[in-house]
Amino acid sequence: MPSQPVYLIDASIYIFRAYFSMPDEWFSPEGYSVNALNGYTQFLLKFLQQVKPQQIAIAYDESLGTCFRNDIYPGYKASRMLPDEELAFQLEACKALTEIMGIPTFASDRYEADDIIATLAHSAQQRGDDVTIVSRDKDLGQILKQTNDILWDYAADKRIATGDFIDHYAVESQQMTDFLALVGDTIDDIPGVPGIGKKTAAALLRQFGSLDNMHKDLSAVAASGLRGAKAIADKLLDYRSQIKMAQALVRLEYNVPALADASLNWQPASKDTVAFFLDEYALGQRFQRQLDNGYCWK
Repeated sequence: MPSQPVYLIDASIYIFRAYFSMPDEWFSPEGYSVNALNGYTQFLLKFLQQVKPQQIAIAYDESLGTCFRNDIYPGYKASRMLPDEELAFQLEACKALTEIMGIPTFASDRYEADDIIATLAHSAQQRGDDVTIVSRDKDLGQILKQTNDILWDYAADKRIATGDFIDHYAVESQQMTDFLALVGDTIDDIPGVPGIGKKTAAALLRQFGSLDNMHKDLSAVAASGLRGAKAIADKLLDYRSQIKMAQALVRLEYNVPALADASLNWQPASKDTVAFFLDEYALGQRFQRQLDNGYCWK
């Protein structure tokens, strides 16, 4: 029987989805809405009881404005706002719940959750373990390297394996860095090359394989037969320094300090410990049935 993959979860997606989609019907004793905590708890209990993971980690983003990428480009994620008091309260509660459940939990003020996941995935792959990245963020496709590595959008139950990545995103998983460097990322305030959209970027990468190959032979790009090929070659030259900067911004870091030997073994907490924690946020009764039916407690 094949061994389980290592499950690596991007927490922010599931917290923010709940925060923006669930009504304010639940409140902590302090008067804060706990809609995000409610939705995140639903996700986490369902995931644990369905998957029964042996090795798992959850990564949190705590580097907005202090990430090493801001040293490269001060405008990186400049349009993002720091969480207000209510959201910050819930983010901390979600992280505390994860720790209470005995799940290895990681965050950094210099590295993003994506970098943490990339580093943990790289260590697992070096050991010969398959990894499943639980996220809907295509940027994390860069991590997929082995045949059985998977990017899993859990909410949509959509699994994309390494070999299938191109069918969904028109480029190979290892080309995602160059693809994003060409088209930019408005969500993260990363500039792209003007006039090069997703279709053109994908066509370039299918034909030349990488940005390095394009820059080594711009005359071949100009003669490629793509629509506007000469103008594309000129833009690759004119925006070369910006492209290199964008590559540095979108490329994941695989060597976040102190993570290489981190244990990812799940040590389940007692059901009473989890129930007591949820009671503190007035959510204990809401999840009592799931806690009682769950396999995963001491």
